[in-house]
Amino acid sequence: MADDAASNPSEDVVERIYADGIAMVQLLGPQDRLLRVVEREHRDVQVHVRGNEITLTGPADAVARARALVDELIALSRSGQGLDPADVVTSDRILRADTGDRPSDVLGGEAILSSRGRIIRPKTLGQKAYVDAIDENTITFGIGPAGTGKTYLAMAKAVQALQRKEVSRIILSRPAIEAGERLGFLPGTLNDKIDPYLRPLYDALNEMMDPEIVPKLMASGTIEVAPLAYMRGRTLNDSFVVLDEAQNTTPEQMKMFLTRLGFGTRMVVTGDITQIDLPAGASGLRLVTRVLKDIDDIDFSYLTSDDVVRHTLVGRIVDAYTEYDEQRLADRRERDEASAFIAARDKSGGAKGASGNRAQRRGQQSRPGGPRDHLPKRGMS
Repeated sequence: MADDAASNPSEDVVERIYADGIAMVQLLGPQDRLLRVVEREHRDVQVHVRGNEITLTGPADAVARARALVDELIALSRSGQGLDPADVVTSDRILRADTGDRPSDVLGGEAILSSRGRIIRPKTLGQKAYVDAIDENTITFGIGPAGTGKTYLAMAKAVQALQRKEVSRIILSRPAIEAGERLGFLPGTLNDKIDPYLRPLYDALNEMMDPEIVPKLMASGTIEVAPLAYMRGRTLNDSFVVLDEAQNTTPEQMKMFLTRLGFGTRMVVTGDITQIDLPAGASGLRLVTRVLKDIDDIDFSYLTSDDVVRHTLVGRIVDAYTEYDEQRLADRRERDEASAFIAARDKSGGAKGASGNRAQRRGQQSRPGGPRDHLPKRGMS
């Protein structure tokens, strides 16, 4: 059959895969939800399931791609990995990238944390590279759009380091900047005022650790959640430090934060340079990507919409805004170039006009005399 397909590429081929030793509901999902995702990602292939037999029908190259995906999903299921629709999409994306990485190695790799029945691990190639960079560097910058797991994975690595006794405390920080609106003076004590800005960090901690233990660790100083302004004048030794929302730091604040680095400390700085809420001035995160890009033991990990692990719509929203911003920048460059051309043309035309006027004036001064110039001057005979 393979020979027939090679001689006639337009002829459909049939591949049968036997998923032995696993529950089909685990592979296909409840109500065949995962099967629907496979069909959506490979529209040229017809997928039929009977018992533990999966039949793929379609063009040879399309069937080969679909089979690779199904084989990886079977390998993930056999390893005990729970699958959801996002895992199917991510697996297909990894295979299409053709980097040599296997989805079963990325999604089924070593877990960072296992807490309250949840396993936290990288779910995309970009996330895996980001987590590896955290392990290998003293300072790691995670830069990317919303939903890519920048802060969540950094905090998971911080909790892991604390549990393994690699550090003695965790310090989580973020600048106290509103997202495009002014809240005015908030009531309550100083902690009451800054807690709303730090609430996302508290929520992530409670997901990764026993909520009853977190307050005790915070009371003892083992875990500290503080606004960025509290970092000045300190040296942070034997700590895992995470700075979130770093796009809202000024260059001076970024320099201040990075120079708090002490012995035995690792830092992770996360942010999205497309969501800057600073009222004016440059972003410290945007600047630092140019200032520190060539320094050893500092890594910049860039995540994209391909690494979004929230609702699938989030990735599309990120792409739509990115396309809009790029078009707006292109239009602005086109307008600037047109303005520069017009200004240069006007300047050149003005210079020629001035030169012509000067020549005209010289011509008037040297031209032959008028009709009265032949008359003798007064007093002359």
